[in-house]
Amino acid sequence: MDKTKVGVIGVGHLGKLHASLYEKVVDAQLVGIYDPDQKKANDIAEELSIQAFDSIEGLLENVEAVNIVTPTTTHYEVALKALENNKHVFIEKPITHTEEEAQKLIDFAGEKNLKIQVGHIERFNAAVLALEDVKLDPLFIEAHRLASFNPRGTDVAVILDLMIHDLDLILHMVKSKPVQIAASGLGVISNTVDIANARIEFENGCVANITASRISAKKMRKMRLFQKNAYISMDFADGFSEIFFIPDENQLPFHDGTLAFSLGQIDEGENKREIKYNRLERSNINPLKNELTSFIDSIRSNISPAVSAEEGLAALRLANQILKKIDDHRTLVEERAK
Repeated sequence: MDKTKVGVIGVGHLGKLHASLYEKVVDAQLVGIYDPDQKKANDIAEELSIQAFDSIEGLLENVEAVNIVTPTTTHYEVALKALENNKHVFIEKPITHTEEEAQKLIDFAGEKNLKIQVGHIERFNAAVLALEDVKLDPLFIEAHRLASFNPRGTDVAVILDLMIHDLDLILHMVKSKPVQIAASGLGVISNTVDIANARIEFENGCVANITASRISAKKMRKMRLFQKNAYISMDFADGFSEIFFIPDENQLPFHDGTLAFSLGQIDEGENKREIKYNRLERSNINPLKNELTSFIDSIRSNISPAVSAEEGLAALRLANQILKKIDDHRTLVEERAK
């Protein structure tokens, strides 16, 4: 089978990474790129020995799929044009600027039997992949995603820039409907929200406490899961997970549990229960390469994308609900100050 011909639309910092990594995706052929900044596109095309097209239409005529790595406000327009030309699309997160736009893309892609994958890259992080064999049923989740200030990305609130990564992961793991949200946040050095905290209660009883900041002195990308008989810590920056657990009558939470270290015992009447620990890792993981590979695989094997447009919409919807709660909280504080 011939390789899947793909193009990248938008070759800023992240788009260039997409284009550069496609040569490592076995079943993909990067045909070319498009960017409104023609000089930048030409320079990158020369560097990668590919073609820089002078229009989106020209690129679409020569590919089967495109990666859209443009500003969020343009996602809908570009994706719709690609779908109208019968091309599969990969869209960087968040899926679109509005929920209505996302739903229109979902409906249209469904009518045309085309794939949409959304770029929630943490799904492909080694810390997440290491937990593939672990039964996850969290009752409490704590997430911290802290970054130092970078002017790039400040056109949107930190909820859509950073927190949305954790929102997608939490929705994916909890698989329950959010029923109550409390949130607060403020802009410190930009005109949008730079630091935010949200507390989300789910229908199944799980509670998630999430903090995101892009004005922190120290970087952190961690998530902690607490469930019956187990505590799991995920380090996205260093790409590993740790699990502390109590085996339940030899029912281990993961296949390699027998290799876990014993940390001692706790007494429960006549019973003694052992506490075990294991560090779970996956080596040689490039999250973006794996993400691009999964997109091409979904096209070639006609399977559902690893992160569907419906899941991208769910993350966007929850992010917007948090933004609304932040606005409500800000209004309440201002009224009390009068």
